[in-house]
Amino acid sequence: MEESSYDDQQFWGELEAIVSVQSNNYEEIDDCLRTFIDTAACSDQEYCLSEYDLARCCYGLLESRLFQENKDYVRRQFVFGLLQEDDARVLHVMAAVLLHDGRSDEVAFEMMQAEGAFTQLIGLIRAGKDDDTGLHRLLVSLLGEMSRIQRLSWADLANVDDAFIMYLFQLIEELSNDANDPYHYPTIRVLLVLNEQYMCHAAGPPKADGTPANTLTNRIIKVLSNHGPDFRTFGENLILLLNRESALGPQLLILKLLYLLFTTPPTYEYFYTNDLHVLVDVIIRNLLDLDPGPYGDEETDTHGEGGGQRALRHTYLRVLFPLLKNTQLARDEGHYKKEELRKLLHLLVHGSSMHFAPADETVVRLVTRCRQVEWIREEEDDPVDIHARSSLTSPPSDAEVAKRLLGMNLAEAGESNLSILDVTAKVEKEKPMVPAPRRRGKKLQQEHDALLKPSSNPPSNHDYSGGRSPFDDDNNE
Repeated sequence: MEESSYDDQQFWGELEAIVSVQSNNYEEIDDCLRTFIDTAACSDQEYCLSEYDLARCCYGLLESRLFQENKDYVRRQFVFGLLQEDDARVLHVMAAVLLHDGRSDEVAFEMMQAEGAFTQLIGLIRAGKDDDTGLHRLLVSLLGEMSRIQRLSWADLANVDDAFIMYLFQLIEELSNDANDPYHYPTIRVLLVLNEQYMCHAAGPPKADGTPANTLTNRIIKVLSNHGPDFRTFGENLILLLNRESALGPQLLILKLLYLLFTTPPTYEYFYTNDLHVLVDVIIRNLLDLDPGPYGDEETDTHGEGGGQRALRHTYLRVLFPLLKNTQLARDEGHYKKEELRKLLHLLVHGSSMHFAPADETVVRLVTRCRQVEWIREEEDDPVDIHARSSLTSPPSDAEVAKRLLGMNLAEAGESNLSILDVTAKVEKEKPMVPAPRRRGKKLQQEHDALLKPSSNPPSNHDYSGGRSPFDDDNNE
């Protein structure tokens, strides 16, 4: 045991010595980096036995004088290595350094994008989970993080095909019985971020000559439209994640995908009815818990600390409408939580109190839409607001929304009355939050039951990029 302890100390001491060497030119820097990578890569089976050890190894370099004085050059060397290296052990170290560096400074991810790393990562992920599971998981995380903080190019997204998306869904299915497997969240994160990228491109401005921009098929929705029953574990995870998340960014990513699923006819019934019941409970609870933000000045509310909560409330209501109207909830004779939903909608508009600020025009309009759903509406209901009611005639139909945002031609499906263009937003620059391990079976039912209890700890406000709401158009509705 003493000898093993000595060897371990010797290894970490050697790494520290390597990155502490004074380097005066690029050739000396290259020598130090090569020695660092060789030492870390050759020792991964003996000393770097965990993700913690690998992270410790990476931060030893990132916090060193060698890196701090030559950041741009060292980053570029690792990016080029990722693009060219074929040794799995060396790739493992390079990918880990770039991931931890990018999480601290997004310049690393921006450099990766500029050098074409997106396409390379897709190829590496396709290449082999079986060869090195740890490396594969790391590459999936790197792809998700790199894509999260910036808008990908049209050419990059065009390199994503149906087979790759199905591969990611299949990863989640294969691991559905392992609640602690670390693949779940990084893989789901990639799918959510890619969906966001598709939406941003679909809602982009037209070309300079005024013609519509080239559209990209949203392959997340396409695959679930054609093969949804084969990938239901993903949907269950979405609802569980939404139940646990309190950060603004992850909730918005999930809600945007849910919106598309509930406004695309082939995916109306992607979820099991019981899962929809859980989702209704989550939405009721979260709408009650959301902090409405400051009173009075709308500009302050939109761009101040409370603006994110305000935008999130709008988004939950945007998702609630097609959920109630288009899914099997509309045909369920039991009309799940009808009275609770009606009370919630009434409270959101008329419940001005210490907890609820006076409803803004967007909330009034969105609540009015929800109250027009056939199984929610009752004869004695009066329009909440004349202006809100008159605005119901202008938004596009579900088929038009699908054509514009998904790049897909879908069968005509009744009036949507919900503008997804109000929901699309820039890709957020927010630190990721990792949820608790996924639970199944009895624990899922316990989680469902817990939703029926009042929440004693409503979500707190969270900071987000630039202090601005990701829904910059909310006050222009």
